[in-house]
Amino acid sequence: MALRLSISSSHVPASSSAISTCRPAACGRFPALVGGSAASQKRSLTVMTGSEMRGVTAVRSSSLETTSVGAEAVTGQVTEVNKDTFWPIVKAAGDKVVVLDMYTQWCGPCKVMAPKFQEMSEKNLDVVFLKLDCNQDNKPLAKELGIKVVPTFKILKDGKVVKEVTGAKIDELAHAIETVKSS
Repeated sequence: MALRLSISSSHVPASSSAISTCRPAACGRFPALVGGSAASQKRSLTVMTGSEMRGVTAVRSSSLETTSVGAEAVTGQVTEVNKDTFWPIVKAAGDKVVVLDMYTQWCGPCKVMAPKFQEMSEKNLDVVFLKLDCNQDNKPLAKELGIKVVPTFKILKDGKVVKEVTGAKIDELAHAIETVKSS
């Protein structure tokens, strides 16, 4: 069963750096926002559970143009999020367990965990797996979530952090996810 999450986010100026935060080189899910105007680019996020489908297109606008922007969170893979898309995706997940990998590009243990985290997402189709680059742009969210070291994995249920695993501890993370799923 595939789960696709739908979000809508607040309005921000179209020139905001949030428009290109997916970083295609890192996640490989979206084409780069190059060429043409920002208004010609469109990405959306949809929730699908079985045959049921609900969709919302996130619209961001300025006084000059309207830009459709979003991200897609699908079970069975890891979705890159940023400070603007994280909470709407968590809210859209409803009662699904959400696992957030908080990493940096320069972190060696983070690089070791990335393929293991991806593999875990492919095996746990009832869990939403997200990753957040704790760079300068996402610093407010990282601070809000209380990050002290990377990698840090936050496990959320019903929109609240219920468990945390720090360090490159894949077995401990798998156990924590199973504990939250069964609670």
